[in-house]
Amino acid sequence: MTRPITILVCALGGEGGGVLAEWLYVAAAHAGLAAQCTSIPGVAQRTGATTYYVEIHPEPLAAGQRRPVFSLNPVPGGLDLMVSSELLETARQVGAGLPSRERTTIVSSTARSLTTSEKMQMSDGRSDDARLVAAIQPHARTLEFIDTEAMARQAGTVVSAVLFGAIAGSGVLPFGREPCEAAIRAVGKGVDSSLRGFALAHDALAARRTERARAEAYVAGVMTPAPAAVPVPAAAATPAVPAVPPLPAPLRERFPAQVHELLAHAHARLVDYQDADYAARYVERLARVLDAERAGDPAGAGAYATTLEATRWLALWMAFDDIVYVARLKLARSRIARVRREVGARDDEVVRIYDHFKPGVPELAGMLPQALANRLIAWDRRRAAAGREPWALPLALGTHGVLGALALRLVASLPWLRRRSQRFALEQRLIEQWLGAVERGAREHWALGHELASCGRLVKGYGSTNERGKDNLLHIVGQLATAPTPAGERAQAVHAARVAALADDAGRALDKVLVEHGGAARPPREQVVRFYRRRPNA
Repeated sequence: MTRPITILVCALGGEGGGVLAEWLYVAAAHAGLAAQCTSIPGVAQRTGATTYYVEIHPEPLAAGQRRPVFSLNPVPGGLDLMVSSELLETARQVGAGLPSRERTTIVSSTARSLTTSEKMQMSDGRSDDARLVAAIQPHARTLEFIDTEAMARQAGTVVSAVLFGAIAGSGVLPFGREPCEAAIRAVGKGVDSSLRGFALAHDALAARRTERARAEAYVAGVMTPAPAAVPVPAAAATPAVPAVPPLPAPLRERFPAQVHELLAHAHARLVDYQDADYAARYVERLARVLDAERAGDPAGAGAYATTLEATRWLALWMAFDDIVYVARLKLARSRIARVRREVGARDDEVVRIYDHFKPGVPELAGMLPQALANRLIAWDRRRAAAGREPWALPLALGTHGVLGALALRLVASLPWLRRRSQRFALEQRLIEQWLGAVERGAREHWALGHELASCGRLVKGYGSTNERGKDNLLHIVGQLATAPTPAGERAQAVHAARVAALADDAGRALDKVLVEHGGAARPPREQVVRFYRRRPNA
Protein backbone atom coordinates (compact mmCIF):
# COMPACT_ATOMS: atom_id res chain seq x y z
CA MET A 1 0.00 0.00 0.00
CA THR A 2 1.18 3.52 -0.79
CA ARG A 3 1.11 5.68 2.30
CA PRO A 4 -0.09 9.32 1.93
CA ILE A 5 2.15 12.26 2.77
CA THR A 6 0.85 13.77 6.03
CA ILE A 7 1.28 17.48 6.77
CA LEU A 8 0.19 19.48 9.81
CA VAL A 9 0.18 23.29 9.54
CA CYS A 10 0.01 25.12 12.88
CA ALA A 11 -0.88 28.79 12.57
CA LEU A 12 -2.62 31.53 14.54
CA GLY A 13 -5.94 33.10 13.72
CA GLY A 14 -5.59 35.87 11.17
CA GLU A 15 -2.41 34.57 9.51
CA GLY A 16 -4.09 33.30 6.34
CA GLY A 17 -3.98 29.62 7.21
CA GLY A 18 -7.16 28.92 5.25
CA VAL A 19 -5.57 30.32 2.09
CA LEU A 20 -2.45 28.23 2.74
CA ALA A 21 -4.54 25.05 3.01
CA GLU A 22 -6.25 25.95 -0.27
CA TRP A 23 -2.87 26.49 -1.93
CA LEU A 24 -1.69 23.05 -0.81
CA TYR A 25 -4.81 21.35 -2.14
CA VAL A 26 -4.72 23.19 -5.48
CA ALA A 27 -0.98 22.46 -5.86
CA ALA A 28 -1.61 18.73 -5.35
CA ALA A 29 -4.42 18.82 -7.88
CA HIS A 30 -2.18 20.68 -10.34
CA ALA A 31 0.39 17.89 -9.93
CA GLY A 32 -2.29 15.27 -10.62
CA LEU A 33 -2.41 13.93 -7.07
CA ALA A 34 -5.36 13.23 -4.81
CA ALA A 35 -5.47 15.21 -1.57
CA GLN A 36 -7.66 16.13 1.36
CA CYS A 37 -7.56 19.03 3.83
CA THR A 38 -9.30 19.47 7.19
CA SER A 39 -8.96 22.25 9.75
CA ILE A 40 -9.71 23.21 13.33
CA PRO A 41 -10.14 27.00 13.46
CA GLY A 42 -9.17 29.18 16.40
CA VAL A 43 -11.64 31.22 18.42
CA ALA A 44 -10.80 34.72 17.11
CA GLN A 45 -8.38 36.79 15.07
CA ARG A 46 -4.76 36.29 16.20
CA THR A 47 -5.72 34.56 19.44
CA GLY A 48 -6.62 30.93 18.92
CA ALA A 49 -4.36 28.29 17.43
CA THR A 50 -5.60 27.17 14.01
CA THR A 51 -4.43 23.82 12.66
CA TYR A 52 -4.75 22.50 9.12
CA TYR A 53 -4.19 18.83 8.34
CA VAL A 54 -3.40 17.81 4.77
CA GLU A 55 -2.89 14.35 3.30
CA ILE A 56 -1.54 13.96 -0.26
CA HIS A 57 -1.38 10.70 -2.19
CA PRO A 58 2.21 10.59 -3.52
CA GLU A 59 1.41 8.90 -6.87
CA PRO A 60 -1.04 9.78 -9.64
CA LEU A 61 -4.07 7.54 -9.74
CA ALA A 62 -4.32 5.17 -12.67
CA ALA A 63 -7.45 4.96 -14.75
CA GLY A 64 -10.10 3.03 -12.84
CA GLN A 65 -8.05 2.93 -9.66
CA ARG A 66 -10.04 3.48 -6.49
CA ARG A 67 -9.44 6.79 -4.73
CA PRO A 68 -7.52 6.54 -1.46
CA VAL A 69 -9.23 6.91 1.90
CA PHE A 70 -7.74 9.81 3.86
CA SER A 71 -7.81 10.50 7.57
CA LEU A 72 -9.63 13.52 8.98
CA ASN A 73 -7.13 14.25 11.73
CA PRO A 74 -3.42 13.69 12.45
CA VAL A 75 -2.28 10.60 14.32
CA PRO A 76 0.42 10.98 17.00
CA GLY A 77 3.73 9.88 15.52
CA GLY A 78 2.30 9.74 12.01
CA LEU A 79 3.35 13.12 10.60
CA ASP A 80 5.79 13.53 7.73
CA LEU A 81 5.93 17.32 8.03
CA MET A 82 4.86 19.78 10.72
CA VAL A 83 5.07 23.49 9.94
CA SER A 84 4.40 26.12 12.58
CA SER A 85 4.25 29.93 12.53
CA GLU A 86 5.02 30.34 16.24
CA LEU A 87 7.66 28.76 18.47
CA LEU A 88 5.50 28.03 21.52
CA GLU A 89 2.81 26.52 19.29
CA THR A 90 5.45 24.15 17.91
CA ALA A 91 6.35 23.08 21.44
CA ARG A 92 2.67 22.61 22.26
CA GLN A 93 2.19 20.22 19.35
CA VAL A 94 5.34 18.37 20.38
CA GLY A 95 3.88 18.05 23.86
CA ALA A 96 0.77 16.50 22.32
CA GLY A 97 2.99 13.78 20.82
CA LEU A 98 2.16 14.52 17.16
CA PRO A 99 5.69 14.59 15.61
CA SER A 100 8.15 11.71 15.91
CA ARG A 101 11.94 11.56 15.81
CA GLU A 102 11.94 8.73 13.29
CA ARG A 103 9.64 10.30 10.71
CA THR A 104 8.77 14.00 11.12
CA THR A 105 10.42 17.01 9.55
CA ILE A 106 9.64 20.10 11.65
CA VAL A 107 9.85 23.59 10.21
CA SER A 108 9.19 26.19 12.90
CA SER A 109 9.24 29.94 13.00
CA THR A 110 11.32 31.57 15.71
CA ALA A 111 8.71 34.33 16.04
CA ARG A 112 6.66 34.62 19.24
CA SER A 113 3.12 35.81 19.81
CA LEU A 114 2.67 35.97 23.57
CA THR A 115 -0.11 33.86 25.06
CA THR A 116 -2.68 35.24 27.47
CA SER A 117 -1.02 33.51 30.42
CA GLU A 118 2.32 35.10 29.51
CA LYS A 119 0.75 38.56 29.30
CA MET A 120 -1.10 38.17 32.60
CA GLN A 121 2.09 37.80 34.64
CA MET A 122 2.90 40.91 36.68
CA SER A 123 6.60 40.31 36.06
CA ASP A 124 8.25 38.95 32.90
CA GLY A 125 6.11 35.92 32.09
CA ARG A 126 7.58 35.11 28.68
CA SER A 127 8.59 31.52 28.03
CA ASP A 128 12.31 30.95 27.53
CA ASP A 129 12.99 30.46 23.81
CA ALA A 130 16.07 28.34 24.51
CA ARG A 131 14.03 25.92 26.62
CA LEU A 132 11.37 25.70 23.93
CA VAL A 133 14.00 24.85 21.30
CA ALA A 134 15.55 22.24 23.61
CA ALA A 135 12.12 20.65 24.09
CA ILE A 136 11.48 20.47 20.33
CA GLN A 137 14.87 19.12 19.19
CA PRO A 138 14.58 15.48 20.38
CA HIS A 139 11.27 14.97 18.56
CA ALA A 140 12.24 15.71 14.95
CA ARG A 141 14.05 13.74 12.28
CA THR A 142 15.02 17.05 10.68
CA LEU A 143 14.47 20.44 12.29
CA GLU A 144 14.61 23.83 10.59
CA PHE A 145 14.09 27.28 12.12
CA ILE A 146 13.16 30.36 10.11
CA ASP A 147 11.85 33.78 11.02
CA THR A 148 8.54 33.84 9.15
CA GLU A 149 7.58 37.32 10.37
CA ALA A 150 10.83 38.85 9.13
CA MET A 151 10.45 37.16 5.74
CA ALA A 152 6.83 38.29 5.49
CA ARG A 153 7.83 41.88 6.21
CA GLN A 154 10.65 41.71 3.69
CA ALA A 155 8.31 40.43 0.98
CA GLY A 156 5.38 42.63 1.95
CA THR A 157 3.11 39.64 2.34
CA VAL A 158 1.43 37.53 5.00
CA VAL A 159 2.88 34.66 7.00
CA SER A 160 0.94 32.00 5.10
CA ALA A 161 2.90 32.64 1.89
CA VAL A 162 6.19 32.16 3.76
CA LEU A 163 4.92 28.95 5.35
CA PHE A 164 3.95 27.65 1.91
CA GLY A 165 7.46 28.31 0.66
CA ALA A 166 8.87 26.48 3.70
CA ILE A 167 6.66 23.49 2.97
CA ALA A 168 7.78 23.39 -0.66
CA GLY A 169 11.44 23.86 0.29
CA SER A 170 11.43 21.13 2.93
CA GLY A 171 11.66 18.40 0.31
CA VAL A 172 8.74 16.42 1.77
CA LEU A 173 6.17 17.18 -0.93
CA PRO A 174 5.94 14.66 -3.78
CA PHE A 175 6.10 17.50 -6.34
CA GLY A 176 8.34 20.49 -6.97
CA ARG A 177 8.11 24.24 -6.97
CA GLU A 178 6.12 24.80 -10.16
CA PRO A 179 2.77 23.36 -8.95
CA CYS A 180 3.00 25.48 -5.81
CA GLU A 181 3.54 28.72 -7.70
CA ALA A 182 0.76 27.73 -10.10
CA ALA A 183 -1.56 27.25 -7.11
CA ILE A 184 -0.79 30.77 -5.82
CA ARG A 185 -1.63 32.21 -9.25
CA ALA A 186 -4.77 30.10 -9.54
CA VAL A 187 -6.18 31.15 -6.16
CA GLY A 188 -5.41 34.76 -7.09
CA LYS A 189 -5.03 36.37 -3.65
CA GLY A 190 -2.07 38.76 -3.36
CA VAL A 191 -0.25 36.91 -6.12
CA ASP A 192 2.88 39.05 -6.53
CA SER A 193 3.63 39.54 -2.82
CA SER A 194 2.74 35.91 -2.05
CA LEU A 195 5.17 34.68 -4.69
CA ARG A 196 7.92 36.86 -3.16
CA GLY A 197 7.32 35.45 0.31
CA PHE A 198 7.10 31.92 -1.08
CA ALA A 199 10.43 32.32 -2.87
CA LEU A 200 12.25 33.66 0.21
CA ALA A 201 11.33 30.69 2.39
CA HIS A 202 11.67 28.10 -0.38
CA ASP A 203 15.15 29.27 -1.38
CA ALA A 204 16.31 29.47 2.24
CA LEU A 205 15.31 25.88 3.05
CA ALA A 206 16.45 24.53 -0.32
CA ALA A 207 19.89 26.10 0.25
CA ARG A 208 20.13 24.48 3.68
CA ARG A 209 19.22 21.08 2.23
CA THR A 210 21.91 21.50 -0.41
CA GLU A 211 24.56 22.43 2.14
CA ARG A 212 23.54 19.54 4.36
CA ALA A 213 23.77 17.11 1.45
CA ARG A 214 27.26 18.40 0.58
CA ALA A 215 28.43 18.04 4.16
CA GLU A 216 27.04 14.51 4.40
CA ALA A 217 28.66 13.53 1.10
CA TYR A 218 32.01 14.94 2.22
CA VAL A 219 31.87 13.10 5.53
CA ALA A 220 30.85 9.89 3.79
CA GLY A 221 33.84 10.21 1.46
CA VAL A 222 36.51 10.64 4.15
CA MET A 223 35.18 8.56 7.00
CA THR A 224 33.79 5.11 7.54
CA PRO A 225 30.04 5.22 7.24
CA ALA A 226 28.43 5.46 10.64
CA PRO A 227 24.83 4.85 11.75
CA ALA A 228 22.54 7.69 10.84
CA ALA A 229 22.33 10.35 13.52
CA VAL A 230 19.74 13.01 14.11
CA PRO A 231 20.89 16.19 12.30
CA VAL A 232 21.63 19.07 14.59
CA PRO A 233 19.09 21.82 13.84
CA ALA A 234 20.11 25.35 13.14
CA ALA A 235 20.06 27.55 16.21
CA ALA A 236 16.94 29.63 16.72
CA ALA A 237 17.32 33.08 15.34
CA THR A 238 17.63 35.65 18.09
CA PRO A 239 15.53 38.78 17.82
CA ALA A 240 17.22 41.89 16.59
CA VAL A 241 18.62 43.97 19.45
CA PRO A 242 18.52 47.75 19.11
CA ALA A 243 21.90 49.32 18.51
CA VAL A 244 23.55 50.64 21.66
CA PRO A 245 23.53 54.47 21.68
CA PRO A 246 26.92 56.12 22.21
CA LEU A 247 27.68 56.69 25.88
CA PRO A 248 29.36 60.05 26.63
CA ALA A 249 32.99 59.67 27.69
CA PRO A 250 32.48 61.25 31.17
CA LEU A 251 29.82 58.65 31.96
CA ARG A 252 32.00 55.83 30.67
CA GLU A 253 34.73 56.91 33.05
CA ARG A 254 32.41 57.52 35.97
CA PHE A 255 30.52 54.22 35.97
CA PRO A 256 31.78 50.60 35.91
CA ALA A 257 31.77 48.64 32.67
CA GLN A 258 28.98 46.36 33.91
CA VAL A 259 26.41 49.14 33.50
CA HIS A 260 27.69 50.88 30.35
CA GLU A 261 25.33 49.29 27.83
CA LEU A 262 22.20 49.67 29.94
CA LEU A 263 23.22 53.18 30.99
CA ALA A 264 23.62 54.22 27.34
CA HIS A 265 20.06 53.13 26.54
CA ALA A 266 18.68 54.76 29.69
CA HIS A 267 20.48 58.06 29.18
CA ALA A 268 19.35 58.31 25.54
CA ARG A 269 15.77 57.50 26.50
CA LEU A 270 15.58 60.24 29.13
CA VAL A 271 17.11 62.82 26.79
CA ASP A 272 14.42 61.92 24.27
CA TYR A 273 11.71 61.81 26.95
CA GLN A 274 12.45 65.24 28.44
CA ASP A 275 15.81 66.91 27.86
CA ALA A 276 19.54 66.75 28.68
CA ASP A 277 19.02 68.31 32.12
CA TYR A 278 16.59 65.58 33.09
CA ALA A 279 19.04 62.93 31.91
CA ALA A 280 21.77 64.64 34.00
CA ARG A 281 19.47 64.40 37.03
CA TYR A 282 19.17 60.69 36.37
CA VAL A 283 22.96 60.34 36.22
CA GLU A 284 23.39 62.13 39.55
CA ARG A 285 20.82 59.91 41.20
CA LEU A 286 22.49 56.79 39.85
CA ALA A 287 25.89 58.06 41.02
CA ARG A 288 24.52 58.26 44.56
CA VAL A 289 23.56 54.59 44.40
CA LEU A 290 26.99 53.70 43.02
CA ASP A 291 28.77 55.58 45.82
CA ALA A 292 26.60 53.87 48.43
CA GLU A 293 27.29 50.44 46.93
CA ARG A 294 31.04 51.05 46.89
CA ALA A 295 30.92 52.20 50.51
CA GLY A 296 29.00 49.11 51.66
CA ASP A 297 30.81 46.63 49.42
CA PRO A 298 34.42 47.76 49.08
CA ALA A 299 35.53 44.24 48.07
CA GLY A 300 33.14 44.21 45.10
CA ALA A 301 31.37 40.98 46.11
CA GLY A 302 28.14 42.15 44.54
CA ALA A 303 29.75 43.04 41.17
CA TYR A 304 27.74 46.30 41.09
CA ALA A 305 24.45 44.39 41.03
CA THR A 306 22.67 47.14 42.96
CA THR A 307 23.77 49.85 40.54
CA LEU A 308 22.80 47.67 37.58
CA GLU A 309 19.27 47.17 38.92
CA ALA A 310 18.92 50.86 39.73
CA THR A 311 20.10 51.76 36.22
CA ARG A 312 17.16 49.94 34.69
CA TRP A 313 14.29 50.67 37.06
CA LEU A 314 15.21 54.28 37.82
CA ALA A 315 15.19 55.13 34.10
CA LEU A 316 11.83 53.45 33.57
CA TRP A 317 10.28 55.21 36.55
CA MET A 318 11.64 58.63 35.56
CA ALA A 319 10.22 58.13 32.03
CA PHE A 320 6.71 57.56 33.38
CA ASP A 321 3.80 57.46 30.95
CA ASP A 322 1.66 60.58 30.78
CA ILE A 323 -0.60 62.04 28.10
CA VAL A 324 2.34 63.88 26.50
CA TYR A 325 4.37 60.70 26.12
CA VAL A 326 1.37 58.68 24.89
CA ALA A 327 0.66 61.30 22.22
CA ARG A 328 4.27 61.06 21.02
CA LEU A 329 4.04 57.28 20.79
CA LYS A 330 0.81 57.45 18.79
CA LEU A 331 2.45 59.77 16.24
CA ALA A 332 5.71 57.84 15.95
CA ARG A 333 6.65 57.02 12.37
CA SER A 334 7.62 53.48 13.37
CA ARG A 335 4.16 52.93 14.81
CA ILE A 336 2.43 54.07 11.61
CA ALA A 337 4.70 51.79 9.59
CA ARG A 338 3.93 48.85 11.89
CA VAL A 339 0.18 49.37 11.55
CA ARG A 340 0.44 49.50 7.75
CA ARG A 341 2.56 46.37 7.77
CA GLU A 342 0.15 44.46 10.00
CA VAL A 343 -2.86 45.26 7.82
CA GLY A 344 -0.90 44.47 4.66
CA ALA A 345 -1.39 47.90 3.07
CA ARG A 346 0.37 48.71 -0.18
CA ASP A 347 2.25 51.95 -0.71
CA ASP A 348 -0.59 53.37 -2.81
CA GLU A 349 -3.31 52.51 -0.27
CA VAL A 350 -4.68 54.82 2.42
CA VAL A 351 -4.96 53.41 5.95
CA ARG A 352 -7.33 55.10 8.38
CA ILE A 353 -6.29 54.87 12.02
CA TYR A 354 -8.68 55.77 14.83
CA ASP A 355 -7.15 55.99 18.30
CA HIS A 356 -9.51 55.73 21.25
CA PHE A 357 -8.74 57.56 24.49
CA LYS A 358 -10.59 57.95 27.77
CA PRO A 359 -8.65 60.40 29.91
CA GLY A 360 -9.99 60.89 33.41
CA VAL A 361 -9.32 63.37 36.17
CA PRO A 362 -6.02 61.71 37.26
CA GLU A 363 -4.56 62.06 33.75
CA LEU A 364 -5.69 65.65 33.27
CA ALA A 365 -4.82 66.76 36.80
CA GLY A 366 -1.39 65.24 36.42
CA MET A 367 -0.50 67.86 33.80
CA LEU A 368 -1.79 70.82 35.83
CA PRO A 369 0.00 72.85 38.51
CA GLN A 370 -0.42 71.55 42.05
CA ALA A 371 -3.13 74.01 43.16
CA LEU A 372 -5.35 73.47 40.12
CA ALA A 373 -4.79 69.73 40.23
CA ASN A 374 -5.85 69.52 43.87
CA ARG A 375 -9.08 71.38 43.14
CA LEU A 376 -9.89 69.13 40.19
CA ILE A 377 -9.16 65.95 42.17
CA ALA A 378 -11.28 67.17 45.11
CA TRP A 379 -14.17 67.89 42.73
CA ASP A 380 -14.01 64.37 41.28
CA ARG A 381 -13.87 62.82 44.76
CA ARG A 382 -17.02 64.68 45.74
CA ARG A 383 -18.71 63.27 42.64
CA ALA A 384 -17.65 59.75 43.61
CA ALA A 385 -18.76 60.24 47.22
CA ALA A 386 -22.16 61.27 45.93
CA GLY A 387 -22.46 57.95 44.07
CA ARG A 388 -21.55 59.14 40.59
CA GLU A 389 -19.01 57.56 38.27
CA PRO A 390 -15.53 59.15 38.14
CA TRP A 391 -15.40 61.73 35.36
CA ALA A 392 -13.80 60.69 32.06
CA LEU A 393 -13.83 62.01 28.51
CA PRO A 394 -14.11 59.32 25.79
CA LEU A 395 -12.37 60.40 22.60
CA ALA A 396 -11.89 58.84 19.18
CA LEU A 397 -9.29 60.64 17.08
CA GLY A 398 -8.67 59.86 13.46
CA THR A 399 -4.90 60.23 13.56
CA HIS A 400 -4.71 59.63 9.82
CA GLY A 401 -6.36 63.01 9.25
CA VAL A 402 -5.16 66.56 9.75
CA LEU A 403 -7.32 67.43 12.77
CA GLY A 404 -6.56 64.26 14.69
CA ALA A 405 -2.85 64.46 13.97
CA LEU A 406 -2.73 68.16 14.93
CA ALA A 407 -4.51 67.44 18.22
CA LEU A 408 -1.95 64.79 19.15
CA ARG A 409 0.89 66.97 17.90
CA LEU A 410 -0.27 69.77 20.20
CA VAL A 411 -0.29 67.47 23.23
CA ALA A 412 3.05 65.94 22.27
CA SER A 413 4.63 69.40 22.16
CA LEU A 414 4.10 69.97 25.89
CA PRO A 415 7.13 68.35 27.58
CA TRP A 416 8.01 71.82 28.95
CA LEU A 417 4.73 71.73 30.91
CA ARG A 418 5.63 68.41 32.51
CA ARG A 419 8.16 69.93 34.95
CA ARG A 420 5.47 72.26 36.35
CA SER A 421 2.85 69.55 36.73
CA GLN A 422 1.46 67.86 39.82
CA ARG A 423 2.30 64.38 38.49
CA PHE A 424 5.95 65.27 37.89
CA ALA A 425 6.41 66.59 41.43
CA LEU A 426 4.70 63.53 42.91
CA GLU A 427 6.79 61.03 40.92
CA GLN A 428 10.07 62.76 41.84
CA ARG A 429 9.13 62.71 45.52
CA LEU A 430 8.31 58.99 45.44
CA ILE A 431 11.50 58.24 43.49
CA GLU A 432 13.56 59.98 46.15
CA GLN A 433 11.91 57.91 48.90
CA TRP A 434 12.82 54.71 47.10
CA LEU A 435 16.35 55.81 46.22
CA GLY A 436 16.98 56.94 49.79
CA ALA A 437 16.11 53.45 51.02
CA VAL A 438 18.33 51.88 48.34
CA GLU A 439 21.28 54.09 49.38
CA ARG A 440 20.88 53.30 53.08
CA GLY A 441 20.50 49.59 52.40
CA ALA A 442 23.52 49.47 50.05
CA ARG A 443 25.75 51.18 52.61
CA GLU A 444 24.72 48.63 55.21
CA HIS A 445 24.87 45.43 53.10
CA TRP A 446 25.10 44.98 49.34
CA ALA A 447 22.39 42.27 49.32
CA LEU A 448 19.90 44.56 51.07
CA GLY A 449 20.63 47.38 48.63
CA HIS A 450 20.26 45.00 45.70
CA GLU A 451 16.87 43.71 46.87
CA LEU A 452 15.57 47.23 47.46
CA ALA A 453 16.79 48.34 44.03
CA SER A 454 15.10 45.32 42.45
CA CYS A 455 11.80 46.46 43.96
CA GLY A 456 11.73 49.07 41.21
CA ARG A 457 10.17 46.41 38.97
CA LEU A 458 6.97 46.77 41.00
CA VAL A 459 6.33 50.14 39.33
CA LYS A 460 4.80 49.33 35.95
CA GLY A 461 1.76 49.88 33.80
CA TYR A 462 -0.54 52.84 34.14
CA GLY A 463 -3.62 53.92 36.06
CA SER A 464 -4.56 51.80 39.07
CA THR A 465 -1.88 49.21 38.26
CA ASN A 466 0.84 51.84 38.45
CA GLU A 467 -0.57 53.31 41.67
CA ARG A 468 -0.81 49.89 43.30
CA GLY A 469 2.79 49.07 42.38
CA LYS A 470 4.11 52.29 43.90
CA ASP A 471 2.05 51.77 47.06
CA ASN A 472 3.37 48.22 47.43
CA LEU A 473 6.97 49.31 46.90
CA LEU A 474 6.85 52.11 49.48
CA HIS A 475 5.04 49.90 51.98
CA ILE A 476 7.71 47.21 51.65
CA VAL A 477 10.41 49.83 52.11
CA GLY A 478 8.72 51.33 55.14
CA GLN A 479 7.94 48.04 56.87
CA LEU A 480 10.93 45.80 56.09
CA ALA A 481 13.96 47.90 55.11
CA THR A 482 14.47 49.41 58.57
CA ALA A 483 13.28 46.52 60.76
CA PRO A 484 15.43 45.78 63.85
CA THR A 485 16.90 42.59 62.37
CA PRO A 486 20.24 41.78 60.69
CA ALA A 487 20.68 43.17 57.19
CA GLY A 488 20.82 39.70 55.63
CA GLU A 489 17.44 38.77 57.09
CA ARG A 490 15.94 42.05 55.92
CA ALA A 491 17.24 41.36 52.41
CA GLN A 492 15.50 37.98 52.42
CA ALA A 493 12.29 39.56 53.71
CA VAL A 494 12.32 42.25 51.01
CA HIS A 495 12.94 39.57 48.36
CA ALA A 496 10.02 37.46 49.59
CA ALA A 497 7.72 40.49 49.70
CA ARG A 498 8.65 41.53 46.16
CA VAL A 499 7.99 38.05 44.79
CA ALA A 500 4.63 37.94 46.59
CA ALA A 501 3.63 41.36 45.24
CA LEU A 502 4.37 40.24 41.68
CA ALA A 503 2.56 36.94 42.08
CA ASP A 504 -0.76 38.28 43.38
CA ASP A 505 -2.26 41.55 42.16
CA ALA A 506 -4.89 41.45 44.92
CA GLY A 507 -2.12 41.76 47.51
CA ARG A 508 -3.16 38.94 49.83
CA ALA A 509 0.14 37.11 49.39
CA LEU A 510 2.06 40.33 50.04
CA ASP A 511 0.14 41.03 53.25
CA LYS A 512 0.86 37.51 54.46
CA VAL A 513 4.60 37.87 53.81
CA LEU A 514 4.70 41.27 55.51
CA VAL A 515 3.09 39.90 58.65
CA GLU A 516 5.35 36.82 58.65
CA HIS A 517 8.45 39.06 58.67
CA GLY A 518 7.25 41.36 61.43
CA GLY A 519 5.71 44.09 59.28
CA ALA A 520 2.18 45.41 59.07
CA ALA A 521 -0.23 44.50 56.33
CA ARG A 522 -1.24 47.21 53.92
CA PRO A 523 -4.04 49.41 55.20
CA PRO A 524 -7.39 48.92 53.49
CA ARG A 525 -8.28 51.46 50.84
CA GLU A 526 -11.66 53.08 50.95
CA GLN A 527 -14.03 52.18 48.16
CA VAL A 528 -17.29 53.86 47.28
CA VAL A 529 -20.29 51.54 47.68
CA ARG A 530 -23.03 52.21 45.15
CA PHE A 531 -26.59 50.98 45.53
CA TYR A 532 -28.80 50.49 42.50
CA ARG A 533 -32.56 50.31 42.47
CA ARG A 534 -33.76 46.90 41.43
CA ARG A 535 -35.67 47.03 38.19
CA PRO A 536 -39.09 45.39 38.16
CA ASN A 537 -39.42 42.26 36.05
CA ALA A 538 -40.51 43.05 32.52
